[in-house]
Amino acid sequence: MNLRTFRGGVHPPEYKELTENCVFEVMPVPDEIILPLSQHLGKEASPQVKKGDDVIPGQLVAKAEGFISAHVHTSVAGKVMSLGKEITSTGFPKDSIVIKTNGTVETQKVLLTPLNPETVTADEIRARVAEAGIVGQGGAAFPTSVKLSPPKDKIIDVVILNGCECEPYLTRDYRFMIERPDDLISGFKLIMKALGVKRGVIGIENNKPNAIKILSDKVTSATGGEEGLEVISLKTKYPQGAEKMLIKAVTGKEVPPDKLPMDIGTVIQNIGTAIAIHDAVIKGEVITTAALTVSGKGIKIPRNLIVPVGTPIQNVIDFCGGVTEDAVKIVVGGPMMGVAQFDLQAPVMKATSGILVLTKDEVAENPETPCLRCGQCIGTCPLNLVPTKLARYSQLHKYEEAEGADITVCMECGTCAYTCPANIPLVQWIRLGKQKIIQMQRERVAKQIDALPHCFKTMRQSGNETMTIET
Repeated sequence: MNLRTFRGGVHPPEYKELTENCVFEVMPVPDEIILPLSQHLGKEASPQVKKGDDVIPGQLVAKAEGFISAHVHTSVAGKVMSLGKEITSTGFPKDSIVIKTNGTVETQKVLLTPLNPETVTADEIRARVAEAGIVGQGGAAFPTSVKLSPPKDKIIDVVILNGCECEPYLTRDYRFMIERPDDLISGFKLIMKALGVKRGVIGIENNKPNAIKILSDKVTSATGGEEGLEVISLKTKYPQGAEKMLIKAVTGKEVPPDKLPMDIGTVIQNIGTAIAIHDAVIKGEVITTAALTVSGKGIKIPRNLIVPVGTPIQNVIDFCGGVTEDAVKIVVGGPMMGVAQFDLQAPVMKATSGILVLTKDEVAENPETPCLRCGQCIGTCPLNLVPTKLARYSQLHKYEEAEGADITVCMECGTCAYTCPANIPLVQWIRLGKQKIIQMQRERVAKQIDALPHCFKTMRQSGNETMTIET
């Protein structure tokens, strides 16, 4: 069968069999949690508690600051021990709230007023999503309320629910599709209602036949299914779940390099995000837990878990029996785009999708050699970039040339580094170059603003370094 897909990409070993049949288990509350104030893209939240305060589950402990931001709620009952810099799974310390749990089973919990899905309005859905602190579960952790509030000149025609889960090992989204299909569809319909969209597509890779069948049965008219919803089977290939690749596969449309999905009438949401929206609207629950996969040949008991947000990674690993003797690397996220960890006290955050414990057999340690000019990285790049050139520009500090070659378009999917026979860390060099160029772009904008007449310098900052000039 000619399955829908995109140009380029790779198909690494999947390793889904380690956890695909593991039902979700709820992990016990740890002795202490660490809640970073920035668990989302955008401006960090503002603390609403101080050292010594008592808190209960679901309580707002940090308030969204600005348009692109998200509330933070505590997942445990206990006492605030400190507010300061703590290490996170990103590798960088962030302002955080440390809470010592009280060691008792807490029956009191903060819940929002449940809303009727039949009568709830689009504005009420967006407000509830913001109030619950929901962020995208696909990796970037973009505040979902913002994604549900496109500018009025952006007409959205279709919402695509990303059920690809194309990263190896991870099976969190798959388990949601298997275990909570009705709640998933309920959340999806709320997303569509918030956006005023009549067409919704659930895109699922064809290595998940059970999920495809279950959700297809739910949305087909033969079973009294949902009007306007459809399930599309996609070719199993990485990075099929990336926004631009998924849009290309489902609609045939391409998102221009300088545009967003909403510029071509499309919004992408993740499976976990739809579940969270259902829980927030129908049940009144705020985000206090993360659903994640713990996998890899280096973990003794692979599992799919519901984990209190803020739980140290070490606690999760201990709950899964610890690591094997031949474990050599621990990664948060998937193996292609995840981050290797050096401090296991880093906490689980809202959008943490997985914790992988890898053995030497699973980790490539081949030495780097000179580029072979084979072109494999170019052929597999889903965005039609030239990774070797971008990496070389970055190594030589030729940032203006790298910017001209569209280095900022790169989504850092890692297909280039995965296919490189010379074992060049292409994506790492590209990432370093992007960071420098983004800094240069911000400085460039600041100089342009300084050059404006005084009457044009009233500024408004919205979200993550996004500035608008008010005239």
